[in-house]
Amino acid sequence: MLATVVLLGGGPPAAAEPRLPSPAQWPLAGAVRLLAGFDPPGQTWGAGHRGIDLAASPGQPVLAAADGSVSYAGRLAGRGVVVVDHGGVRTTYEPVDPLVAVGERVAAGAVLGRIGRGGHCAQTCLHWGLKDGERYLDPLLLIPGGGGGTLRLLPADQVAVARKRAAERKREAAEAGAAVARIADVAPGKHSFGRPVPGGITSPFGMRLHPVLHVWKLHDGTDFGAACGTPIRAPYPGRVASVGFNRGYGNRLMLDHGVVDGHRVRTGYNHAIRYVVTPGTEVRRGQLLGYVGSTGYATGCHLHLMLWLDERLANPMVWF
Repeated sequence: MLATVVLLGGGPPAAAEPRLPSPAQWPLAGAVRLLAGFDPPGQTWGAGHRGIDLAASPGQPVLAAADGSVSYAGRLAGRGVVVVDHGGVRTTYEPVDPLVAVGERVAAGAVLGRIGRGGHCAQTCLHWGLKDGERYLDPLLLIPGGGGGTLRLLPADQVAVARKRAAERKREAAEAGAAVARIADVAPGKHSFGRPVPGGITSPFGMRLHPVLHVWKLHDGTDFGAACGTPIRAPYPGRVASVGFNRGYGNRLMLDHGVVDGHRVRTGYNHAIRYVVTPGTEVRRGQLLGYVGSTGYATGCHLHLMLWLDERLANPMVWF
């Protein structure tokens, strides 16, 4: 049976696997924050986001993602643009005030210029693109573990399935972005909910690079650093709605707290070693629920706490 190569992760079908430069790196130094992901149009001429946007500061140095030769350094549509040819694909950077010239050889990490004015972001950003001929690719393909789409060889009868799954991931990403953008209509920290475990926050609610799956996705709760075996206690009276195992969340428990301060409240507890209460149990504030663990998709012992207000996922720290 014939096989077709499909770009999973939001991109259009690919005719062949591109020749990507190696090694490659992020085009900005330090911590990198993704503002907008790759969302190419269905048709070449259509509207879409043909690269990714990374948070940046005015004047911040922009670095070559890989070894190559500068093929363009100037202004286009009122903003500075630098293009580097890597011998198989090209990377693009904008808005950038160039510090390199056409024909100049650059090594990975070399300064191409500085973040300039213009661009389409609401805040200062670097729009980073990747092209294979006239075909746009996800720049995260260049970053090991960076979360970019991957190229897989699929049987012809599985192409429709792959495209459907890619569309589902795109919809999930949009829903996740909306969840992050929502501001809960509540007063934070005024509801008598205690913290279920001691320890500091190790990962807040919001978009991040998943440490296990290596994809940019919503971190849909708040992580508290606590040793395995640390008691997990009910933060507020409620009823145990469910206890079970989930591939990603590991051992998880849901508490229904009913209506509190005018809002229907439900909390979730994930990655435990085990729980000591069963569905239907009425619990009091401070009652033992179980013990911190590292089950499911976890890289260490911690509690992943989740919150739903009026059946909508919310940042737990607007309530606790």
